[in-house]
Amino acid sequence: MATKHEQIIEYIESLEIGSKISVRQIAKALSVSEGTAYRAIKEAENQGVVSTIERVGTIRIERKLKENIEKLTFAEVVNIVDGQVLGGREGLHKTLNKFVIGAMKLDAMMRYVDPGSLLIVGNRENAHELGLNSGAAVLITGGFDTTDEVKRLADSLKLPVISSSYDSFTVATMINRAIYDQLIKKEIVLASDILIPTEKTHLLTTADDVEKWYELNQETQHSRYPVIDSQMKVVGIVTSKDIIGMDRSSMIDKVMTRSPITVTNKTSVASCAHIMIWEGIELLPVVNNAQKLLGILTRQDVLKSMQMIQKQPQVGETFDDLITASITESKDGQAPRYKFGVTPQMTNYLGTVSYGVMTTLVIEGASRALRKIKKGDIVVENLTFYFIKPVQMESTIEIVPRVLEVSRKFGKVDVELYHEGAVVGKALLLAQLIGHRS
Repeated sequence: MATKHEQIIEYIESLEIGSKISVRQIAKALSVSEGTAYRAIKEAENQGVVSTIERVGTIRIERKLKENIEKLTFAEVVNIVDGQVLGGREGLHKTLNKFVIGAMKLDAMMRYVDPGSLLIVGNRENAHELGLNSGAAVLITGGFDTTDEVKRLADSLKLPVISSSYDSFTVATMINRAIYDQLIKKEIVLASDILIPTEKTHLLTTADDVEKWYELNQETQHSRYPVIDSQMKVVGIVTSKDIIGMDRSSMIDKVMTRSPITVTNKTSVASCAHIMIWEGIELLPVVNNAQKLLGILTRQDVLKSMQMIQKQPQVGETFDDLITASITESKDGQAPRYKFGVTPQMTNYLGTVSYGVMTTLVIEGASRALRKIKKGDIVVENLTFYFIKPVQMESTIEIVPRVLEVSRKFGKVDVELYHEGAVVGKALLLAQLIGHRS
């Protein structure tokens, strides 16, 4: 039977897209405490099925598929630009296809406005009305209001009219940045992207005996299975080591390994790989917040996925990408050396290289040196900076990694950073090496 928390989530998901939700309404409808209702609404927000907007409230929105993550809802736009909704609240759940800056004559501007777009315009009330009639939402910049007629039109068409105190250039930049951030998130492969779902997973229950393990082993040739209880919650893992020497009539819950390591569907594949290598495990159950089994990850699938990630083209660049793209290899001498030019955006408020940038330089230099010796993925286990000196902007830093030790699973690298021949940083890095399998 589902818990109260799960019942509330299911109730919220059953509501019509665009419905307004409140703690009091949920508590009354399902006869639960307001505290329980509040926690469930917050969980629904984390799952992407509701959105909370200041001065509007919480509304039911459509859960975004990962392939459509680059599209923003108008509700998200309101939060991004610190906006106020003047009309058309019932359309806040809709997504925008593009935005148009209305900085030209009306006739010319309206040629670019399509249904589903967002017209960004200042205090031009005739443009507000034309935009709505063309099927577009309207974002009014400069903190201006609009007429009551436009607000009524927005309500009838269910197209939001939003007001923001920022200017047109700033709001366009903010929206563009948000879309860019979404693209970066889209690139990150999560457990949900590669898991084997529960319906395709071979598993055992606490009501099974050891004989059932032998039957599954004969059928699948696998030796590891998650164990669930009557509520579908993961309570253990059974491997061949657990059943050696055990009577076949023994119950599974007597021989299983209890409290197994689990991950959620939002855990990145890189984190899953790190857990599997560090803990020496071959199978990871994927669970929801109530510890119910969603599926499993195998070590082979995780490592194969990490290889695929490296082959994918970049869509959006993170700050680390910008730094590593600026590192070039120096051909002087036999040992690998790298050079990096410090730009103003890489500095702190004092105008010297930020500690985060220095850390990225050490990691990237060490990783490149290790990859020259051993192919595969590298997960940093420990990084110790034992000397660091300020470096001004527009300087050139030389990165000199020296591999001290490499084994099948670990690599140890000493990294020195130089500026004009003087040492400006020294660090020691220990990394896990995840070898590629064919």
